[in-house]
Amino acid sequence: MKRIVLAAAVAAVLASPAAAALKPGDKAPNFTAPGYLAGDPVQLSLAEALKKGPVVLYFFPSAYTKGCNLEAHLFSEAADQFKAQKATVIGVTAGAVDRLAQFSKDTEHCGGKFAVAADPGARIAKSYDSVLTVKPDWSDRTSYVIAPNGTILHAYSKLDPSEHVTETLGAVKAYNVRKK
Repeated sequence: MKRIVLAAAVAAVLASPAAAALKPGDKAPNFTAPGYLAGDPVQLSLAEALKKGPVVLYFFPSAYTKGCNLEAHLFSEAADQFKAQKATVIGVTAGAVDRLAQFSKDTEHCGGKFAVAADPGARIAKSYDSVLTVKPDWSDRTSYVIAPNGTILHAYSKLDPSEHVTETLGAVKAYNVRKK
């Protein structure tokens, strides 16, 4: 009976949307991290990316897991829409960082259309308070839109990957309309 109750409690935590800790108006923590773009190693810097325009920073638990595969694929399919809005997409994960090079170039996932950062130990995720509750060394599924001045414009945290692209693209478009 105790196992059933514990399993139900874990399932409830996993199914419920987490609240993103950083809110619109907060300052986004700066970071640099090793990563990959189309399988090639790159050094990623939030400060450098922000010089080009808004940044969509999305945290995902681990490469090559069902939800993360779907989310990466959705961001890949929308890459041209983000580029049209002058936004840079950066994925960040603390899970399976040894497989990120391949993940970044797989056509069914990132397809080489955006960079993914390796975050061993979830250092970046912790600074954004975006860690998976049941596995704190992994990233949670949280997406942020960050203005070029480093301010959080939008935060969305939900384990279901299906709306992260819609949420972030909508926020980028709204930002671009406001700044005109």
